[in-house]
Amino acid sequence: MAEEEEGGGEQLDNRLLPPPELDDDDEFAEMEVEDHDSEEAEKPIVINFDPSLPTTHSYLGMDMEEFHGRTVHDEDSNPIIPILPHVAVILIPGQTLPLQLFRPQEVSMMRNLIQKDRTFGILAYSDRSDSAPELGTTAEIYEYREEQEFGIETVKVKAVGRQRFKVLETRTQTDGIQAARVQILPEWILPSSIAGVQLNSLNKLHMFVSNKPPACRLKQNQKWWQKYQKRNFHCANLTWWPPWVYSLYDSEILMERMKAQLREWDENLKDDSLPTNPVDFSYRVAAYLPIDDNLRIELLKIGSAIQRLRCELDLMDKCTSLCCKICRHTEITTKNDIFSLSLYGPMAAYVNPHGYVHETLTVYKANNLNLISRPSTQHSWFPGFAWTIAQCRTCGSHMGWKFTATKKDMLPQKFWGLTRAGLQPRIPELDDVGQHEGCWQPCR
Repeated sequence: MAEEEEGGGEQLDNRLLPPPELDDDDEFAEMEVEDHDSEEAEKPIVINFDPSLPTTHSYLGMDMEEFHGRTVHDEDSNPIIPILPHVAVILIPGQTLPLQLFRPQEVSMMRNLIQKDRTFGILAYSDRSDSAPELGTTAEIYEYREEQEFGIETVKVKAVGRQRFKVLETRTQTDGIQAARVQILPEWILPSSIAGVQLNSLNKLHMFVSNKPPACRLKQNQKWWQKYQKRNFHCANLTWWPPWVYSLYDSEILMERMKAQLREWDENLKDDSLPTNPVDFSYRVAAYLPIDDNLRIELLKIGSAIQRLRCELDLMDKCTSLCCKICRHTEITTKNDIFSLSLYGPMAAYVNPHGYVHETLTVYKANNLNLISRPSTQHSWFPGFAWTIAQCRTCGSHMGWKFTATKKDMLPQKFWGLTRAGLQPRIPELDDVGQHEGCWQPCR
């Protein structure tokens, strides 16, 4: 396929199902058709699609065995964990990872893990030529199913990212399973930016969020936020720096700024659906961002939630649009066209029957795409929608799918799911000397 030949990677199988055999009369089914629906597309005002449906990954089957509990390795410990090498996903802690595994070694590995701590590692490959990645993320299985299809044993798994790690060494065991000795990377919890000059006499004025039900605390939270900003940086007047400097490194203020950005993608976003812990919140945002692998690895290297949030805000401010990764200058969509159709947010990972994982970004408008094949509802990641393969009009590389509603009363009637692996964020030239378009450096 075009995307595999031109560097898109083996992860970019563009069909959710194998194509049906075509009769002579159906030859037009694989012809390319220019998509013009985006020319008049508008952001959906009303959405009646159930956003919880994509999170269930119902296409994997509904009778999966569930597991409870959580495995957490000590920070800076050096455990030996099995590695799943053929999954080209840079997993973020807290991100859900669906898998369909067919290789005998992988099936055997999963069976063994179910009897133990259900934890394996996903390495962070920057590209296909990266033979020795330095970072990775542990993943823990929470749902599992075995089945046989056409005589082939298959394992279907739902896992979630847990902890970042640094790869110390890798080896292949006698049974063919790869394992790695890793160092679990710590999460540095930084003190308040004003803590060094905070007067002990003002500790009694420290503000805490109420535990009352949301409906009862709305006005109280608004007053709390106003008092927080006023009181928390009162002691800044005793230092060389003005209050706004300290606010740049305050986790609460950074989270509020990020929520304002996220509401531009999802007007119905509720605070209750987001983590309140800055660490978990920063990882949730990292999983939302439609950035390329190199940028995602840069975020994965950061060990502090405050620095991670600052970098994410910097990226969201500077990234103006998303282009084809192969063409680089063919604009596919803009950040203003992104919207959320899932409780996961605007982007989540899904797996097709071939075992290829696609992190799919939902947008209501996409440009410069050609559609291939007829719409199909089989194995649809969004129940009630039919998918059609979409390719870049310039180079023919796989960009994702167009989803169209199968019922007239379903809203939205259509949208696009773009694969992150086919996108390149466009970051205009920065003011700093030597930093050009696409060469973003982490904000510190």
